[in-house]
Amino acid sequence: MIEDAFDIPALDGALSGTPFAGKLQFFPSIHSTNTHAMQQAEAGAQHGSVYFADEQTAGRGRGAHAWSSPPGSGLYVSVLLRPRMAPADVLWLSLATGLAVRNAVMQTTTLSCDLRWPNDLLFGPRKFCGILTELNAEVTRVRHLVIGIGINVHQQQFPPELRNIATSLHVETGRTWPRQELLLTLLQSLHREVVALSDPANAAASRQSVLERVEKASSWVRGKQVHVEEMDGFDGLTEGLDARGFLQVRTAQGLRTVFSGGVREFKDTSGK
Repeated sequence: MIEDAFDIPALDGALSGTPFAGKLQFFPSIHSTNTHAMQQAEAGAQHGSVYFADEQTAGRGRGAHAWSSPPGSGLYVSVLLRPRMAPADVLWLSLATGLAVRNAVMQTTTLSCDLRWPNDLLFGPRKFCGILTELNAEVTRVRHLVIGIGINVHQQQFPPELRNIATSLHVETGRTWPRQELLLTLLQSLHREVVALSDPANAAASRQSVLERVEKASSWVRGKQVHVEEMDGFDGLTEGLDARGFLQVRTAQGLRTVFSGGVREFKDTSGK
């Protein structure tokens, strides 16, 4: 296992001026940073609390998917926010988090990755980062939400069943990257995104910026043949994002909006 420890006091100092400073909690091992963060939120934990771990024993992805979190291999972090926004607007934070991760990876490694709507990051066809957003809300307001981010950093290989669909920063570059620097850059980037989206005076411009940047950074939101894992599932060609940030897919029956389903590349198994 690669030695890549975190220096919490140094992180705190570098995050001065953000809501994350003084609210970092590190765990050598934990069941799930997202589960813990949601529990802490219910108990009254502050906006900007950050929970990260060297290992997760029950890491979670979207839906029923698990997230492999072996010791010392990745960045497993959950951020607790208490934004002043309606539940319908939470997608903006999820999309902006993808952009923040992309920016952090680019600053740390110079690598440019692809965004798969709504919250996966890939190099080519292989995924190296997943984002899971969970919230507690009333009809008109969010009480709190937790953004969980899992990044494959040091993994040098994957089991046979994952080799074609998973990758890591090490696999892509052949070298190690400090998780400390990646976490710091990620939190700084996320802070900028949250501040922009939380400003009522500039909300429209901030959302438009997110739309434009996602479209520019993603090969998936326009002109991609996909299978959507929503309802009974459907296939079609992506036609960009609507004004609310939802994915549009042109099917044989017409244009459909993807609200929550996973999006995968369409594979024709008909044999034609």
